[in-house]
Amino acid sequence: MYDFVTSIDVYNFLIGPMVWVAFIVFVVGSAYRVISLIILAKRDRVVYPYLSLKYAFRSFIHWLIPFGSRNMRLHPWMTFFAFIFHIGIIVTPIFLYPHIVIWHKAWGIQWWALPENIADIMTITVIMCCVFFVFRRIFASEVRFVTSASDYLIIAVVAAPFLSGFLAFHQLFAPYRLMLMIHILLGELMLMAIPFTRLSHMFSFWLTRAHTGSEFGVFRHSRDY
Repeated sequence: MYDFVTSIDVYNFLIGPMVWVAFIVFVVGSAYRVISLIILAKRDRVVYPYLSLKYAFRSFIHWLIPFGSRNMRLHPWMTFFAFIFHIGIIVTPIFLYPHIVIWHKAWGIQWWALPENIADIMTITVIMCCVFFVFRRIFASEVRFVTSASDYLIIAVVAAPFLSGFLAFHQLFAPYRLMLMIHILLGELMLMAIPFTRLSHMFSFWLTRAHTGSEFGVFRHSRDY
């Protein structure tokens, strides 16, 4: 069984056809999600016709700056972990040297890579943030009330590629080839999960903030932050 899982055919499938499947599902699913949200927004006869770039960008700025909104200031620990988590989950995969090597071999392009120790720190930080999110859902009553099993699953889906990548790179607890293939598969599963789970907020954030910012600015003459 181990020989089959770690065989060159399975590895080639994961770094070949499976990569294309993951990207196609991600792109098509994301496009469907965004288009669906835009169609839904158009049905709002009150706010959509009066969307304001001014108030939309004002909302973007205050919600993208750490502690820029009142809600962030009311929950400083959540704000701290949320921001370093999002920085880590975006920056680490893009600027990780082994990932850049793959892009260079496939497409002939490359860019600056994170130093190994910095990449390790950022990877561990993402994992620790996921642990914090789990404990928050367990012990914070206002969050536990709206938490379901799928929320824990999503956290696991995000943490798993980082944990398996760290273990594979440092060759810990399992043979390198096996852990590498697990890491590749988990990364592809996370990519495919984005459009169909709460991870899709990477798209819906912008539409929601534009909608809410315009509503508060144009109609309520107040801030949404």
